[in-house]
Amino acid sequence: MSTGITAEALRARLEEKLAPTQLEVLDESAAHLGHAGQDGTGAGTHFRVRIASPFFTGRPKVAAHRLVYDALRDFLDGGLHALAIETL
Repeated sequence: MSTGITAEALRARLEEKLAPTQLEVLDESAAHLGHAGQDGTGAGTHFRVRIASPFFTGRPKVAAHRLVYDALRDFLDGGLHALAIETL
């Protein structure tokens, strides 16, 4: 069963919550087929986010990552297994 999570849905949420000046969301799920957390569909479980946001200004990297996790909390609770974050 698919999580139904898409790169487009993550992008929309991050745009809404963090007003990024740069944003790239990549679905890397297919590269993790057979690994823990993969649902067998090749989509919707493993993502990479590259993001720059004015909300990160003056914050340590851990705090910036926390903002991303907080923005995507319901996706994480709904089956997103792995999230790689690169703050710019």
